[in-house]
Amino acid sequence: METFSVEDLIDCYRRGVFPMADARHDRRVFLVDPARRGIVPLDRFHVSRRLARTVRSDRFEVRVDTAFAKVVAACAAPRVGRMETWINEPIQAMCDALFARGLAHSVETWLDGRLVGGLYGVALGAAFFGESMFSTERDASKVALAHLVARLKVGGFTLLDAQFLTEHLSTFGAEEISRADYAQRLASAVAGKADFGRIDPYAGGVAAMQEISQAS
Repeated sequence: METFSVEDLIDCYRRGVFPMADARHDRRVFLVDPARRGIVPLDRFHVSRRLARTVRSDRFEVRVDTAFAKVVAACAAPRVGRMETWINEPIQAMCDALFARGLAHSVETWLDGRLVGGLYGVALGAAFFGESMFSTERDASKVALAHLVARLKVGGFTLLDAQFLTEHLSTFGAEEISRADYAQRLASAVAGKADFGRIDPYAGGVAAMQEISQAS
């Protein structure tokens, strides 16, 4: 695409499509509309006993929206087993613009003052579109995901879009649904109201696990 504005991007999310790039240094952007969509049911989110202990221990300090650009950059960085990324510079710039408008958020895990994991995504209505996550310490991104789910449940969100179903996400209860099913859920979610900031941004792991456990 030669021209692609932030408004275009918002409209894409509302229609159920999202942007990707072939490589970090390829400035072209294309839109993806998967035939099968990965979602994480908020009422059936599964946390293993070991991870639940880690979340409750508050080994990692969890912060929200304090290092959004750094999280996106870390998600875009090459790593072992994946030297390329779908997050190119135009997509990263648009994410920054969404964050400036209060529509994109990051959940970050910190250890001894270092950013060691996190995730980011886009919130529209009662839908949250999870974009990417990273981790440089064991369980750092998993803890961020657990805190995200707790925040979404408290805030009244009804849809957590994972884009594609992966083996990693399936361990948390993620599932794959048809494009038609997703379209129905998406329409209802984006028309709803939710508040990403309803929970204390520094709520601890015990509080997060309590929220996850309710009605699960």
